[in-house]
Amino acid sequence: MTAAESAESRDTEFGSVSQVKGVAFEYLTLAASLVGIVALAVLLGYVSADALGVGPAEPAWFLVFLLTLVVPAIGFVWYAARTPGVADVLERLVVRVIGGAELAVALVVLFIVSDVQFWFLLYTVGVVPAAALVLYGRVADDPRVEFPVPLVVLVVGLLAGYLLKGPVDTFPIDVLIALWMLGVPVASYFGLRWRARAGTVAGVLVGLGILAGATAAGFGLAAVSGLGPEAGFVVALTPGVLVASYAAEVALDEPVGRRGLLFPVVLLVGALLGQAVVTALGLAGPEPWLDAQFLTSAPSRFAEQAGLYPAIIGSVFIISLVAVFSFVFGVGCAVYLEEYAPQSGYGGMATNVVQVNIANLAGVPSVVYGLLGLGIFVNLIGLGFGIVLVAAMTLSLLILPIVIISSQEAIRSVPDSQRQAAYGMGATRWQTVKSVVIPEAVPGILTGSILALGRAIGETAPLIIIGLPTTVFNAPTGLFGKGSAMPMTIYGWAFLPDEAFREGVLAAGVVTLMVILLSINSVAIYVRNNYQRGS
Repeated sequence: MTAAESAESRDTEFGSVSQVKGVAFEYLTLAASLVGIVALAVLLGYVSADALGVGPAEPAWFLVFLLTLVVPAIGFVWYAARTPGVADVLERLVVRVIGGAELAVALVVLFIVSDVQFWFLLYTVGVVPAAALVLYGRVADDPRVEFPVPLVVLVVGLLAGYLLKGPVDTFPIDVLIALWMLGVPVASYFGLRWRARAGTVAGVLVGLGILAGATAAGFGLAAVSGLGPEAGFVVALTPGVLVASYAAEVALDEPVGRRGLLFPVVLLVGALLGQAVVTALGLAGPEPWLDAQFLTSAPSRFAEQAGLYPAIIGSVFIISLVAVFSFVFGVGCAVYLEEYAPQSGYGGMATNVVQVNIANLAGVPSVVYGLLGLGIFVNLIGLGFGIVLVAAMTLSLLILPIVIISSQEAIRSVPDSQRQAAYGMGATRWQTVKSVVIPEAVPGILTGSILALGRAIGETAPLIIIGLPTTVFNAPTGLFGKGSAMPMTIYGWAFLPDEAFREGVLAAGVVTLMVILLSINSVAIYVRNNYQRGS
C-alpha cells in the first residue's frame, strides 16, 4: 500500500468515527431533552390535577369537553397556522387579552390598594400638563416646548401634587377619578386613531363610545361579580377596549385575517355546549380548589375557605416595583460600563474591578441578599420588617447582576459598524446610544430581564429574612404597608397539619403562581419578538 492510499484509509476511518460520534451525540442530547420535558410535564400535570380536583370527575365528563371544546380549539389553531394572515391575527388577539388582563390587575392594585387621591393629584398637576405640552409641540412644531421643557413641567407638577396632598380634598368618588385618569386618555388615543382614519366626527364618536361602553360594562361587572364599580370599570376598559379596537381594525382592513377573531367564539360556544351536555346527562365534574373563591378570598384556617387574594396583590405590587428598579438601574449601569466607562489607565482598572464584582454577585445565594436587605433597608435605614418596599428593593438587588450582565451582552452584540456610521453622520455619543445602540439591544435586554423577573417572583428565602409574613388577611395599602407574596403563602401552607392544605390548596397556589409567571413572560416575549422583527 502506498503512502497516499494509507493516508486516504486513515482519513476514511477518522471520518466514519467522527460521523458515528456525531450521530450518537445528537441522539443523546435529544434523549436528555425528552427526559427533561416529560419529567416537567408529569410534575406540572400532577400538581394541576390536584389544583383542579379532577379525581371525582367521571370519564364521560372529560370526553364531552374533549369533543366540544378541546378538539374544536385545536382544529381552529391548526387551521389558523396553515392560513396566511389568520395566525397573526390570532396571536395578536391572544396577546391583547393576556396583556390587557395583566394591565387590569395592575390598575386594580393602583385604584384599590394605593392612595387613589394622591395619584389623582400627581396625574392632574404633573402628568397632564407635561403630556399636553408634548402633544402641542408635535402638532404645532413649536421648538419652545421641546425637551427638556416637558420634563421640567412634569417634575414641578409632581412636586406640587405632593405638596397639595394634605390641603386639597379631591373627588370623593373613585369612579370619577378612574374615568379621568384612565378613560379620558384611552378614549382620546383611540379617538385620534379613528380621526386619522375616518375623520373628526368618527374620532369623536369612537372616543365617546369607548367612555360610555366602558362605564356601562364596568357597572355591569361590578353588579355581577361583586367588584367595586371602579374595579369593574378598569377591568372593562383595559382588555375590553384593546380587544374591541383591534377587532374593529382587523374586520375593516384584513378580510382573510379577520377569521382569527372567531377563536374566542369557538371557545365560548364549546364551553357552553359542553356544560349544557354534562348538565343534561348528570355527569359529575371536577371539584377544583382553584376557583373564583380561591382567587378573591383571604387565607383561612379552613382549607375550603382559604384564598390567595392578598398574596396575589402583594406579588403584583412587589414584582412591578422590582421590574422598574432593576430595569432602570440595570440597563443604565450596563450602558455606562459598555459605552462610557474608561477602558484603560486607573479608570480602566476600576472598571475591571466593578465587572468582576458584578459577575461574582450573580452567583451569590439568594439568602445572602436577604441578609443584605435586612442589614441595609431594615436595620440601617429603618424602613421596617415585612413591608412591600423593602421586599421590592431586596429582590431588585438579587436580580440586578443578572440584568446588568445580560444587558451588557446585548449591547456588545450591536456591531461597531453601526456606531461608526452614526458618528460619521455627525451624531453625538448620546444620540448614538439612544437611537442606535439601545434599540438594537432591546431584544437581548428584554430576554435577560424576563429570566431575572421569573427568578424574582418565585423567591422565598430573601423574603423570609426581611420578615415578610407568610399569612396576611388584607392586601398592602401602599409602599410602606405590610404585605405578603405568593411564594411566602405557599411556603406557609406546606407546613400546616391539615392534609387538604398540602394536597389541594398548596397545589392551587402553585398553579396560580405559574400561570401569572407564564402570562407575564408571554407578553414580554411577544414584545421582544416584535423588536427583533422590527430590527
